[in-house]
Amino acid sequence: QVPVVESGGGLVQPGGSLRLSCAASGSILSINAMGWYRQAPGKQRELVALISSGGSTTYADSVKGRFTISRANAKNTVYLQMNSLSPEDTAVYYCRVFTTSPYAYWGQGTQVTVSS
Repeated sequence: QVPVVESGGGLVQPGGSLRLSCAASGSILSINAMGWYRQAPGKQRELVALISSGGSTTYADSVKGRFTISRANAKNTVYLQMNSLSPEDTAVYYCRVFTTSPYAYWGQGTQVTVSS
């Protein structure tokens, strides 16, 4: 069973919207914060947004006001609503699931391409 599975990526035109989902399997115990990272070609992986178990959020400056992170604790799921997308948002988006232990999980990534 894959511990973390993302979905919702795809091709969208500039100015469009996408919603990413990430589901953590029930085998992951004591989930704490959940987050989204992205990696564009030739660049380092960077934080996009984080949400704590209590709902506090953190965003990269580049996405503030455009992206919204949320979570459904009962479903071990985190979402990323992305609006006003630009070509600079093109990247592979990865989900990260933190636990109360030092261990954290990565998803396999989902491609987001913003192009006309």
